[in-house]
Amino acid sequence: MEVIKTAIEGVVIIEPHLFRDDRGYFFESFSQREFDEKVRPVNFVQDNESMSSYGVIRGLHFQAMPYCQSKLVRCVKGAVLDVAVDVRKGSPTYGQHVMVELNEENHRQFFIPRGFAHGFSVLSETAVFQYKCDNFYAPQVDGGISILDTSLGIDWKISMDRAVLSPKDLKHPLLEDFDSPFSYSEDLYCV
Repeated sequence: MEVIKTAIEGVVIIEPHLFRDDRGYFFESFSQREFDEKVRPVNFVQDNESMSSYGVIRGLHFQAMPYCQSKLVRCVKGAVLDVAVDVRKGSPTYGQHVMVELNEENHRQFFIPRGFAHGFSVLSETAVFQYKCDNFYAPQVDGGISILDTSLGIDWKISMDRAVLSPKDLKHPLLEDFDSPFSYSEDLYCV
């Protein structure tokens, strides 16, 4: 796998090595050993999958202490625009984001460390989205930042008149009204 650094330390794009022949292709979608060596040691404990239709925007979500999560995400069918926003107090990149298109053709994955809000928009007719988490889901510490916060400068590539948003996601605060539960630390673990 090739690891591509982004503008925010610790947030990386992963491109697998594909082996193609007349039968199709093969690649390792995850190797714990290689991930630990090339990205960081992370113990993933839960895999999730969602299916969404065009125009759905999910996010920007996180889980607070003591159940904060790192995520390794990918789109196995269709295409999504995936976004990670730094919400760590004191971070030199606080409020900044990284985005990448993940789709069934490029097979890219996106690693989002703890201390980031995460979301995606569906660019294809439907999309199947999979992600690994390094902590179990805990609804009591769910949080988020508003998808509609224009101060973040995120172009979701979806016209807002065609966007499909959940009532829950519409209740998240703007970044300026947000009291982050995360602090910046060099090792990128939430504290």
